[in-house]
Amino acid sequence: MSSMTFGQKLFKPSPPEKGSFPLDHEGLCNKSMVNYMRCLNRTNNKNSECRLEAKQYLDCRMKNNLMASEEWSKLGFTNEEQPVSVDNKN
Repeated sequence: MSSMTFGQKLFKPSPPEKGSFPLDHEGLCNKSMVNYMRCLNRTNNKNSECRLEAKQYLDCRMKNNLMASEEWSKLGFTNEEQPVSVDNKN
């Protein structure tokens, strides 16, 4: 028996414009992700105190094509907030 009924529209999922990006299977940005998670843990999950770590993580993802490159202003950052360079190789 078919699950389709007469007149029922076929659902076509579409990916979100932002907020969805490939998983980092190779661990290219693992160090910057761990730094960000440690900062959140240290600051009782106050993400506003971990902005530089977040920017560093996003910068790594953009440089490794794990997300689309965006202007920092579109991601909620200013150009004055410089990410600290970290060796992201394991």
